[in-house]
Amino acid sequence: MIPDNLLIAVLMGGPGSEREVSLASGKAVLKALQAAGCNAVGVDVKDADFELPEGTGLAYNVIHGTFGEDGQLQSLLESRGIPYTGAGVASSKTAFDKNLAKEKFLAAGVPTPASEIVDVSGGVRLPSIPVPFVVKPPREGSSVGVTIVKEESQALPAMETAAKYGNDILVEAFVEGKELTVGILDDAAMPIVHIAPRDGFYDMANKYPWLSGGVGSDYYCPADLDAETTRRVQEAALAGHRSLGVEVYSRVDVLLDAAGNPFVLEANTIPGMTETSLLPKSAAAHGIDFPALCLRIAELSLAARSK
Repeated sequence: MIPDNLLIAVLMGGPGSEREVSLASGKAVLKALQAAGCNAVGVDVKDADFELPEGTGLAYNVIHGTFGEDGQLQSLLESRGIPYTGAGVASSKTAFDKNLAKEKFLAAGVPTPASEIVDVSGGVRLPSIPVPFVVKPPREGSSVGVTIVKEESQALPAMETAAKYGNDILVEAFVEGKELTVGILDDAAMPIVHIAPRDGFYDMANKYPWLSGGVGSDYYCPADLDAETTRRVQEAALAGHRSLGVEVYSRVDVLLDAAGNPFVLEANTIPGMTETSLLPKSAAAHGIDFPALCLRIAELSLAARSK
């Protein structure tokens, strides 16, 4: 239970590329917590020098991507002695860095696409993985800088784009199949969401058409999968979540190939949190409405930080 006098500061915005999305998530969480009877206030975070209201007992982190999701904010809050929601410093850093996360997946036997890390510090070069493949900057969220390469002519421009974000580019073998995501809450997998982009893949434009003017995506939850496939996907997602040591909750992205094999891509430790976002869709299909989900994350986080 949340103490009646606990002041919850909902941290939103942030300095990264997902600021506008985070503001939408933060406003939704703030409204939900207040509707649930919590003493909650919003804090628009623009940089590391943000101020918390006096007496803050819990920082509810809804800052997606850089700063909020990569361990920086978590470390800062710990130095201030403020409990916070979600993943801790180490697990946030690991989950946000696709290269570190890939190492953890492989070490734990989590099914994940074949890959290589291409060092472009000495100049952009091509991977040894044959086309088709996916080029990913390792430390960006919401598919920023990601390119699916299906023809040789697309390879070099894709690597050049990714090189703008760092020198250690992750290149994964392309897996053709259904795009799925699984909400994890309190070490349990919730119903699977099937994401069906109306055009291309699930990139920034199709995730947030209200920001980009993209055509968007359709969502089906629970996904139309047989019981055995559902079990395999949920088990793979939970294994990925556990391998990263993520506390409280996450949303794990999975590709399902035509043979019914799941491939874990990544775990999002600060997933979208509007009422229509994917984690809330998964929770709703599990019988947990949006205010109850926001409250449960706060309760679990307080318990985790008090250990």
